[in-house]
Amino acid sequence: MGSMGMLPKTLIIREDPKEGGENIMKLLTNELLTRFAKVGSQEEVKDPLVIAKFFNPSGAGTWYATEYDPEERIFFGYVSIFGDWNDEWGSFSLDELQSYWGNFGLGIERDRYFGEKKISEVAPQVKL
Repeated sequence: MGSMGMLPKTLIIREDPKEGGENIMKLLTNELLTRFAKVGSQEEVKDPLVIAKFFNPSGAGTWYATEYDPEERIFFGYVSIFGDWNDEWGSFSLDELQSYWGNFGLGIERDRYFGEKKISEVAPQVKL
């Protein structure tokens, strides 16, 4: 992943374009950016630490982020859309998470009460 030494000065806030830019959810805080930078690449870690969890409150989808590249605005982690054999490790974009609007005008949210856990604790079906 790219250089993680430079953190943006502002929080990344999700804005609802249908409501005149009203702030909805901070998908990525300065605290999370700092934590992702400190943990760094977990490519060689057998049971990586999940730093942030994102979910679709009105439908299917959970994203467990283990790494983040602030230059590219790309996460790496485990993605579970249907909780079946399609779930997989891969990259996902902060911009895509922010731009999604589902049922009832709800977007992707960050689980604010999620504490860091090993992937084996949150998704035991994951092949490590």
